[in-house]
Amino acid sequence: MGTIRQKVALQEIRFFAYHGFYPQEQKIGNEFLLDIETEMDVTGKGDEDISLTVNYERLFEIAREEMEKPRRLLETVAYSILEKIRMEFLSVKTVRIALRKLNPPVPGEVKNSLVELNFNR
Repeated sequence: MGTIRQKVALQEIRFFAYHGFYPQEQKIGNEFLLDIETEMDVTGKGDEDISLTVNYERLFEIAREEMEKPRRLLETVAYSILEKIRMEFLSVKTVRIALRKLNPPVPGEVKNSLVELNFNR
């Protein structure tokens, strides 16, 4: 018999925030897209008990709280989101955070910059 693994995710959550290495970025702000993916082993048999899964409303709240705190590096933002999820949802086996800055300050045409973190328990 095998293990059933389920994924609960939020894709392309759009935020306007004030993250950036340069002071100008922290003044004018920028648009960001955030992906959060979690995976866990299924322990119930299709139960309707939300405590047996990852509540994606809570994932959104964690993301919003951390995105509201201006930081110089996207790596710091992504790490703080990952850590909160990892500590709150102990049954989660993996977490993936992908944070994109839509208008990075580079001297060329770029769709976005990306920082991605992966955690495996």
